[in-house]
Parts: sequence; structure tokens; C-alpha cells
Amino acid sequence: MATEQLAPRPAAVTDMDRMPVHGIDHLEVYAGNAAQAAFFFTRAFGFTETAYSGLETGRRDRVSHVLEQGRIRLVITGTLSGEDDIGDHHKRHGDGVHKVALGVPDAEAAYFHAVEHGARGEMTPHWVEDDDGKVGLSSVATYGDTLHLFVQRDGYDGAFLPGFESRGSAPREGLLAGIDHVVGNVELGHMEEWVGYYERVFGMTELIHFSDEAISTEYSALMSKVVTDGSGRLKFPINEPAQGKRKSQIEEYLEYYRGAGVQHVALSTRDIVGTVAELRARGVDFLPIPESYYDEVPERIGEIEQDLADLRRLGILVDRDDEGYLLQIFTKPLGDRPTLFFELIERHGSRGFGEGNFKALFEALEREQDRRGNL
Repeated sequence: MATEQLAPRPAAVTDMDRMPVHGIDHLEVYAGNAAQAAFFFTRAFGFTETAYSGLETGRRDRVSHVLEQGRIRLVITGTLSGEDDIGDHHKRHGDGVHKVALGVPDAEAAYFHAVEHGARGEMTPHWVEDDDGKVGLSSVATYGDTLHLFVQRDGYDGAFLPGFESRGSAPREGLLAGIDHVVGNVELGHMEEWVGYYERVFGMTELIHFSDEAISTEYSALMSKVVTDGSGRLKFPINEPAQGKRKSQIEEYLEYYRGAGVQHVALSTRDIVGTVAELRARGVDFLPIPESYYDEVPERIGEIEQDLADLRRLGILVDRDDEGYLLQIFTKPLGDRPTLFFELIERHGSRGFGEGNFKALFEALEREQDRRGNL
């Protein structure tokens, strides 16, 4: 594998230029034990390991397992020494998303556009290459220690990136189909700052705003805004805590993650009933929902394709808006700390985020917080 610096960009990008993004290329998770985490995601969630980088491929500082399912690509990375940025990240945050990688047509242009619009540059544009071609890479910082990696891979035919070897092929169809949205938690008073960042740097717009009155229980509250690129390929909700009687789920996250970061990743599915049944059989734990929630569903939601008895049995939430309905369910935390988790979502026209489920969901989260002694 070779690394080549791209030539400096000769002229500034104007405010009229857009930031073209193909979508989320992959999410990279820094884990305390990458091999065991990869085993968990393949066995519990049905991912297939498609590429690998480590000592066997000539990489001396880290090991990475590339996992795929549908249009989802996760990269699980661990340190081989502990004395590097991966070790530092894991010591501070535990297992967590370090990079939200975005596919772009030009990694150099994306970097300079982002920096010129206020992003902090992390990795300057360069090429990495091997016999299968070359990939353009660059990165900028976002909230907390999270990065956006820009990936230009139109000239590459290899396994994943140069330095990786193939480990098989991902199934075309699986339990999970794609990444619906990625949710970030930020400190009190910083939500507007990061909404402005995505509007300024990526040209995104605010899709929806949830106040602390909309997202609250008897004990806690939070505020949230969702920014999107308009195409639906990128949707980034950003949460901050609000004043409440007790510690909110956002405050618990910030305490144990030790700062801002990715709270959860929403994964789309075409058959949430079948998927949840299979994942439960594989040992995946989901937030429990009280039986009383389902008593109001027929009147509140109206007619849906799924059998209410299945939703009740599996603990799946349902919500409707003017454009249709959606079904969703949330796993318990994926690691030791009460931080990163998955959402599973199936959309039937709805472009919302389950506002009608907020109260039931956050009460369920509070029950888990109380069990941990953190409410």
C-alpha cells in the first residue's frame, strides 16, 4: 500500500459551491477487542465479514474487521499497542463510533470546502493505493472526538481500502438493509452550534425540531433537531439535554461517554417483525415496552399491514404522520457503558422519527437508567 499527498488546492471554494455526498460509506467503531466485537456483530446481527486488515496484511499498529449487510458497512477497529489514538479513544469513551465516513466524488474538494466553511481539518487530502487502484481520503472533525472521513473510491476495485484483504462477499439480502440515520448527543447549549455546522459545511437544512416539551417525561427531558441533505441519504439528529427533575438519558450518555458522540445508529429493515424475532432468538436485548402501550395503538395509528399481536409480542413501537407510518425498536446498549445502541426502523411512507413514541420510549429508557442507578 502506498500513500500519496494530493496537490494543494489552488483556489478557495466559494459559498455558492455545494458539498456533493453520495451517502454514508461506512461507520468505524473503535473497540476494546475488535475480534470479539466483530464476532458479536456477525453472530448476533447477521453481518458478514468481507475484509480484514492487521498483522497478517502488514498492518503493525491496528486491526480492522469490515462487516457488511445490505447497504450497511461497519469497520470494527482495535489497537495492537494501546499507545495510540485508538487506545486513547477507547480509554476515554469505551466502544464507540469514531468515524462517520461519507462517500464523495472528490475527497480533496470536500475537505477544502469543509475547512473553508468552518470545519477543523484532521487529515489532509491524500491517495492510498495498491494493485487494485487508489482511494482518495481526507477528514474533518465534528462533535466530540468524532470525525467525518471523506472517501473517494471511484478508482478502486479492491476489497475495501488498500491494505485490506478480502474475507468473502456480503449477502445481497439480510436482516438489515441500510443506515437510516445517525444520532449525535452534544452538551447542553451546543445543539444550535452543531446544527449550524451542518448547515454551513454540508449545505444541510433543518428537517424537524423537537422541543423539551415534546420529548419529556415526569423526570427528564431533551431537545433535538434533525438536519438532512434533502435527498434522504443523510439524516443527522442532534440531541442536547434539557432541564429536568432527574438525570436525562442524554446526561447519562455524556457522563459515561465522557463527552459528545454518536448515541445510536438507526438501521432500516424491510421486515421488522421477522428481523426482531430472529435477533431476539440470537440473543439481542431490546428495551422492554409496557403492555399498556399497545392498548392505544389501534385508535392512535389506524390500519397497518402488520399484526398488532406481533408488535405487542416483540415490543415494536409504531407511529403515524401525514405521510404514512413507521415501526421502530431500540436495542439495549451494545457494550459495557450505557452509550452506543442500535435502532431498527421500517418506514411505510413516514419520514418522521416516531414522535408519538417518545414518551413510551423515554420512560423505557428511564426504567433502564433506574436499574443502573443513574436516574
